[in-house]
Amino acid sequence: MDNKVYAYIRVSSKDQNEGRQLEEMRKLGIPEERIFIDKQSGKDFNRAEYQTLKRMLKDSPGSLLIILSIDRLGRNYKEIMKEWQELTTECKADIKVLDMPLLDTTQYKDLLGTFISDLILQVLSFVAEQERNNIKKRQEQGIALAKAENKHLGRPRAEITEEYIKEYTKWKNGEITATQAMVNSNTKRNTFYKLAKIMEVKIA
Repeated sequence: MDNKVYAYIRVSSKDQNEGRQLEEMRKLGIPEERIFIDKQSGKDFNRAEYQTLKRMLKDSPGSLLIILSIDRLGRNYKEIMKEWQELTTECKADIKVLDMPLLDTTQYKDLLGTFISDLILQVLSFVAEQERNNIKKRQEQGIALAKAENKHLGRPRAEITEEYIKEYTKWKNGEITATQAMVNSNTKRNTFYKLAKIMEVKIA
């Protein structure tokens, strides 16, 4: 039985920094080749590095998996419970959650210990999922509020500037070509003609 120690790190996007989690794992002396990092949402477990780690744990029964916090494993309550069971039973791995000492299967092997660990896991998993749902709800509310206030989301709308009016007028008078007007007003083709239609309505 090869009792190896592995670490799993997850951040929600490529823009987020995994440095804090990585530093914690390095302090524990875990080799770099046994530290697996995913930069992906925690809504499910279809993550390349996690799946590779899981296969390695199956090949090394009795190994220990370390994560910083339960939400780094995932944010879906039912999925976390399912994965925890698979890791501890099918992969025969121990799991240690650094910021929650009671979630340490190496320490609590008796019936009461297992019961407490399972109970805490259920509560923390539920909280993690609720947090995810609340974030999604706040995003939806923000979008709805922006629409209600008639705010434009995404790319900023092109505006009719004094420079555009000047070049548009030259173009309409036949003094310059449309291409020259676009260049002079620093306006893209589609935007130029879209604004031209607005100008025509205003002039009419």
